[in-house]
Amino acid sequence: MSLLTPFKRASGLGTTSGVSHWWIQRVTAVALIPLVLWMVFSVAAHTGDDYASVAAWFAQPFTTTMLTLFVFTAFFHASLGLTVVIEDYVHHEGIKLAALIGMKLVLVLLGTSSILSILRVAFAG
Repeated sequence: MSLLTPFKRASGLGTTSGVSHWWIQRVTAVALIPLVLWMVFSVAAHTGDDYASVAAWFAQPFTTTMLTLFVFTAFFHASLGLTVVIEDYVHHEGIKLAALIGMKLVLVLLGTSSILSILRVAFAG
């Protein structure tokens, strides 16, 4: 007895990775809850501070780690969500492929520059 549907068996695609994608998206969403709360309260606590005190706050290892985790998790979660939107609503294969590649490149560029900016301020000394 096969667990594949007749359509999957005929097209030879086998099982898909939809379940793992769904789980990873849920895990990143749950991870973002405390990270966003920490971020909001931390930024609110430093409202009105001068650059030197905010830079000193960035230089603390816990702060640098949390900010980096927040940025990485947020961009990874955005990548997962936007991938689903593009795959579901863009029907032309060429445009879909271009949109997926462009989206991934933009998110990697923005995420990397965000993390490098955090590290630059943290290690500026």
